[in-house]
Amino acid sequence: MSDRPDPSLRRVDIDERLDGLLGRTGGPLSERERMRLLLDAAVATTSDLSLDGVLARIVRLAGAIVEARYAALGVLAEGGDRPLRTFVHHGLAVSVASDIGDAPHGLGLLGLLIDRPEPLRLHEIAEHPASFGFPAHHPPMRSFLGVPVRSRGRVFGNLYLTEKAGGGEFTAEDEEMVVALAAAAGVAIENARLYQEARHRQHWLEATALGTSALAGDGATSEVLDALAHRAMLAADADSAWLVLRSSHGPSRVAALAGALPGDLDDLTRPGTSTAQILSEADAEADAGGLAGSLEPRGPLGGPQLVVPLRTDGAALGVLGIAWAHERAGAGHDLDPDLPRQHAHQLGLALEVARARDNQQRLAVLEERDRIARDLHDVVIQRLFAVSLGLDSLTRRLEDPQTAGRVSRAVDELDQTVKDIRRTIFALNVPAHAGDVQSRISLLVERARATLKFRPSLTFEGPVRSVVVGEVAEDVLAVLAEALSNAGRHASADTVEVTVAAGRQICLTVTDDGAGFDDTRVAHSGLENLRRRAEDRGGTLEVRSTPGRGTQVVWTVPAPPRHGR
Repeated sequence: MSDRPDPSLRRVDIDERLDGLLGRTGGPLSERERMRLLLDAAVATTSDLSLDGVLARIVRLAGAIVEARYAALGVLAEGGDRPLRTFVHHGLAVSVASDIGDAPHGLGLLGLLIDRPEPLRLHEIAEHPASFGFPAHHPPMRSFLGVPVRSRGRVFGNLYLTEKAGGGEFTAEDEEMVVALAAAAGVAIENARLYQEARHRQHWLEATALGTSALAGDGATSEVLDALAHRAMLAADADSAWLVLRSSHGPSRVAALAGALPGDLDDLTRPGTSTAQILSEADAEADAGGLAGSLEPRGPLGGPQLVVPLRTDGAALGVLGIAWAHERAGAGHDLDPDLPRQHAHQLGLALEVARARDNQQRLAVLEERDRIARDLHDVVIQRLFAVSLGLDSLTRRLEDPQTAGRVSRAVDELDQTVKDIRRTIFALNVPAHAGDVQSRISLLVERARATLKFRPSLTFEGPVRSVVVGEVAEDVLAVLAEALSNAGRHASADTVEVTVAAGRQICLTVTDDGAGFDDTRVAHSGLENLRRRAEDRGGTLEVRSTPGRGTQVVWTVPAPPRHGR
């Protein structure tokens, strides 16, 4: 029978053989059995592509080859406040491990092997000067064998073996066996880590593909942004992820959050934070790669944090943040920062394309609304004027007073219809998404130029943007549109002045130098709608007009209560 390992050996084969060897009662393993087990172990460990599975198998095989009662593998950390990131053990009962508590931090003999990565054999652990003793509930251990495991040319961790079977001490042959196993384990660990990196890269590529596809379809909706943050959290194996987007009308805001973050979300965007720093670097057209690619040791969850910019060819549209809990810091240190950085760059480009597409669609809508408004003004209103003038002249020729009254009422209805159409024209020219209220008022006044044949003057007084908000802002816009429509329809004015004042009260004043009218006609001039809007909010409407000297409309309501700062 050949002693060479079978290349097609499955992991289950070595497990079954190992269970059989450990379960027998015929004394210690022979040198032939140990060598066969070592050769089979080299094949079995390299056939496993799961890093966790490789580590657990190495620990079990090491204990079996040198007949140690307890075996463990401490994986070194790349950052943080403790040298050991993971501690895989074999031989301790689950209940005993639970009673002991936290895994070792890498002190004492474990720390000695970390500082001096070379094989170490001891007959009595307690006699070594570096020994710290054992915590409560820890089983007694005397003999010790420690061997470093190297991967990628550096120490990945250390194998720790204690309590040689039969109460003896580990021999030089045991040390050679474990050193050979550690060499094979290094290859297996390297394969597993390469496979793990390939999987991580695949996850990030999938997240990027799904993210760019979602942005190309629905745009930057809240649902899409939430999904982007969630996919980034899964790809990074993190505990939280968030997206902060810049706003053209205000400060940056947290647009999406996956997982949970303690405290106030505003803390993520305050001056001095990673978000503000990266955005500042992008504004200065500096290379944010070094800053974005480094892990910060402390994030909002106690573990590391990574913040990368959503970059385009110009500046950053925002940032993608990822955080890990303190107990899962190793997952953060395992992450290649280039993966989320490239992912964020692609998302930034997709987001920029989505915004450009939305702007183009919005422009197309505005152009269509302008066309409709022009047609209403230049065609429909002119025809209604012509019909109204014709009916008005016909009224003078009618001898029947009843018929003349009906025609006169029809003329009035046509006049009211023209007025309604003018109001619709103003509404078409001021879309609800035009921005803050000052921008919308300015746009409304600018659009009035087409009807009035000149641009009204506009003055803002007080904190209009912060006070005129919500439903009262919609009322102000509606009242202004109505007042400008009246000025264009009835006043034949040469100048119109608009003033919007905000303080304890909101006061909209529209003054023209047109024809004016008799105050007794106020109740029948169509201004009742404006009066109702004012009274519904506890305000007033004043109309001051003198024939031949113009009209002033003053619409005043209390400012809405302000919440927060």
